[in-house]
Amino acid sequence: MSRRNRSFVVVGLGSFGGVVATELARFGNRVLGIDRDERRVAMLAETLSSVVILDATDEGALREAGVNQYDVAMVSIGNDLEGSILASMNLRLIGVETIWAKAENRTHHRILSKIGVDRVILPALEMGRHTAQMLNNPAVQDYVALGNGFSVVNLMIPKRLAGKAIADLHIGAGVRVLGLMRGTEYTPGQDPAYVLKEADRLLLLGKRPELTAFGDRL
Repeated sequence: MSRRNRSFVVVGLGSFGGVVATELARFGNRVLGIDRDERRVAMLAETLSSVVILDATDEGALREAGVNQYDVAMVSIGNDLEGSILASMNLRLIGVETIWAKAENRTHHRILSKIGVDRVILPALEMGRHTAQMLNNPAVQDYVALGNGFSVVNLMIPKRLAGKAIADLHIGAGVRVLGLMRGTEYTPGQDPAYVLKEADRLLLLGKRPELTAFGDRL
């Protein structure tokens, strides 16, 4: 099944779920939004493919709404841990193929993982790590953790390194240059002779200690 043919249901249209649903729709996907709050549903009625007011802890209501016909579900139910867990279980019971869920804390994360949610995310924790990386080194413009200790960072080239070649940076073992952004232009690869300009952004892949060490030198 290609990405273009997938359909999504987002349960919980608060600040997080509403953004997820809106962005999925913006990408051209078929998106069903579900919430118990009539106001939230009304706000996204013109944005999503369809919306419905219902309680996702009610398995029968989910079936009646045809939620089992969607490929991927995202559960984003605020601070109602019980509701989040029941909704995730019901989505699995009615046959939704892939389920993601937002967790409020590590205990919630552990429970959702145990009941078979395919991917559990902790937005506050992930954003905290992301922010810390950028605060720790002003050269870091963006940071994405890939798992297994690997990350991709976007490093801004400072003025003092303008005119240097990539080879002159002595990036070191364990870090790979994926490419370079100059304005809106992307240059793939890692030609060591490529001459850098101020405000160029290097996209680097590696493990956190090696990336941190290079960022500190930069």
